[in-house]
Amino acid sequence: MLHDLFPPGVQHALDLAGIFVFATAGALLAVRKNFDVFGIAVLALVTALGGGLFRDLVIGAVPPAAFGELSFFVTPLIAAAIVFFLHPEVQRINRAINVFDAAGLALFSVTGTTKAYEYGLGLTASAALGLATAVGGGVLRDVLVNEVPSLLRDREMYAVPAMVGASMVAVFIGFDVLNALTTGLAIVTTFVLRLLAMRYHLRAPLAWNRRSAVAEEP
Repeated sequence: MLHDLFPPGVQHALDLAGIFVFATAGALLAVRKNFDVFGIAVLALVTALGGGLFRDLVIGAVPPAAFGELSFFVTPLIAAAIVFFLHPEVQRINRAINVFDAAGLALFSVTGTTKAYEYGLGLTASAALGLATAVGGGVLRDVLVNEVPSLLRDREMYAVPAMVGASMVAVFIGFDVLNALTTGLAIVTTFVLRLLAMRYHLRAPLAWNRRSAVAEEP
């Protein structure tokens, strides 16, 4: 199904771009946490490949793409090396990195849902696994650095846009209208929602009758 939507070369390039951006974000966090070079590389790999690895193991796509395609494994290491030597310069373009991260989130939520459906999962399960593909690496990254995962404390709606994109793909599949145009629509919708969340600091609702002014638990 994925190959019907995009040529293999385009799909591969998009995957590598998403992996590179996620790895850069993970490596930058490792630098801020004062990790050594090994810790930087590990956090880059986990952030970039964790969601896809989880998806592939769940659907039985073994060996996972992260291990079957050398470029998927090398790309995070390249990003880690760039951040290791040039992290002040990379940090200065952090806003641009966030924009690319939003693009990676959109792409992975859509392709993750589609791949899960290809392997026989139902529409709801496919959408859930698409969400896991998009945010799974970030959850593992946050756990490794001893922070509350952004998935659970979504200050700027990170998981919600991915959920919207994955759900749109599931609906399109259900109505048999998934094609390059509708796939692009799901990707753009997810991307724009994430950008709006960053721009206006949008977040999911807190518990009922709990005002946002109340201090959060550490």
